[in-house]
Amino acid sequence: MTNYVLSAESRKLFGRKVKSLRRQGIVPGNVFGAKTKSVAIQLPVKSLVEMLKKAGETSLINLKIEGETKARPVLVAGYAQDPVSGSLLHVDFHEVDLTQKTTATVPVKTIGESSAVKAGNVLVILRNEIDVEALPADLPESIEVDITGLTEIGATVHAKDLKVDRTKVTLDIEGDEPVVTVQEPAKEEVVAAPAAEGAVAEGETPKEGEAPKEGEKASEAEPKKE
Repeated sequence: MTNYVLSAESRKLFGRKVKSLRRQGIVPGNVFGAKTKSVAIQLPVKSLVEMLKKAGETSLINLKIEGETKARPVLVAGYAQDPVSGSLLHVDFHEVDLTQKTTATVPVKTIGESSAVKAGNVLVILRNEIDVEALPADLPESIEVDITGLTEIGATVHAKDLKVDRTKVTLDIEGDEPVVTVQEPAKEEVVAAPAAEGAVAEGETPKEGEAPKEGEKASEAEPKKE
């Protein structure tokens, strides 16, 4: 069982009135679930931000709502942020049944060191996150990918190579799908500089009407008169 605990209060303000909550450092939110009637809540922005950093969207949280005797097991279903300031505007929690499997999107995290990458090659992460299914308490915070065995260009870790407890967690990805691989760094193209406008190649006689190059005698550059 998770040790993450978050406290909230029931919310009485809705619509445009929630702006007054945000000015007080409070974030409006909702709790919903398959067997749960939607509940409007509000939380201090500071404690909410700290919890999002710790638990993310895949760790189970015990949500204690003021006035309720029992904590609700929830997952972060999503949140909205101000596009300019990045401040939190709203948060949604999904109340889960601990006896029923649920789905979540879990981030991929690389561990270890690759000798091929240390040699100057590029580690390409092809899947940043993977959808999984598990009981709420068994959801992993991240899926670790050990890149120690990647010793040459083309070396790849596939989904079937991922170290997860498959008796508890089901990955929604084909086993032969690549997750990370090592590639050779892209080579920079050398583009020849274009010739200056009006320039004449060495040994070439200027065309009629063109000015002779600097230092060239006009008599030599001009065509002879018949």
